[in-house]
Amino acid sequence: MPESPAPTASVRDLKADGMAGRPFTATLVLRRTATKTASNGNPFLSIELGDRTGSFGCTVFSDSPAFEAVRSAEEGSVLRVEGRVDSYQGKLSPKLTKAAVVPPELLTSPEVIANLVETPPEDPQALWAELLQFVESIGDAGLKATVRHVFEEAGDAFRVSPAATYVHHAYRHGLLEHTVHMARAARALLPLYREVDGDLAIAGILLHDVGKTIEYEGTLSSRRGRRGILQGHVVLGYQIVRKAALRAKLDPDLSERLEHIILSHQGKLEWGAAALAATPEAVFVSMIDNLDAKMGAVQRALRSADAGEEFSEKLLGLDGQYLLLRKPGGGP
Repeated sequence: MPESPAPTASVRDLKADGMAGRPFTATLVLRRTATKTASNGNPFLSIELGDRTGSFGCTVFSDSPAFEAVRSAEEGSVLRVEGRVDSYQGKLSPKLTKAAVVPPELLTSPEVIANLVETPPEDPQALWAELLQFVESIGDAGLKATVRHVFEEAGDAFRVSPAATYVHHAYRHGLLEHTVHMARAARALLPLYREVDGDLAIAGILLHDVGKTIEYEGTLSSRRGRRGILQGHVVLGYQIVRKAALRAKLDPDLSERLEHIILSHQGKLEWGAAALAATPEAVFVSMIDNLDAKMGAVQRALRSADAGEEFSEKLLGLDGQYLLLRKPGGGP
């Protein structure tokens, strides 16, 4: 197989009209893999491969020449694959004929990483600058100091972390995008809800998911690490924020209310909340979080939709398909 990691086909290329049945070679990230057993007792692999233009799932059976290479590869590895474009139930599902792990030393080029990793449509540097403006907009000195302390410690990880591994904003810089979008929504909505303390709400939004900087690990493909599995981002975020609040000598009542936002922002106990929202600010943050998570999933579906598709596939967390509306000019 060629040593160069530069892809000759992207996921978007494989989904294009007229590609069915054609051979291809591509360099893709192994995002997820699971070993399963067929009815005849033979093992097979259910995998997801992707790059910055999208992803697809496919099945690799034990008699495939690519089976052993894929089975031995870790999630997050980069694979050079060859195969033939095919579909299953109307979705791209290529048949792989060859696979090999690309050595890490061939993945140091920024151009290579840029081709492999999905990122938000907005410039991450501009998003980070906007987030810092929201920090500076907090009027209460103790809350502002608390938020500053958190980002002094978690800033680099916060800039690149995803907001999830699958459901919403599940890509590099996704946490940053999700947080800034929530802050924008809060700024627009706060005038309608005078009962909500604006400083506390903005601080809670900026910090509500900071535990995800520890929960997730991996550069090209994210997964929950040991602490993420054992504690989860809600508890991890609470620990980070409490430490920062103590360092900033934040008023105990404000500290408790800020920590409550972190503990309750998931909305329901069955969704991962450690407590149910019991203050105006906690309800406000939880509702905006839920809104942006769902709209983020819709936005991503619109961005990644194949030409000619009328409806998206069923979106996890939304329990349905969505009409892929197009503007008169043809754009999403």
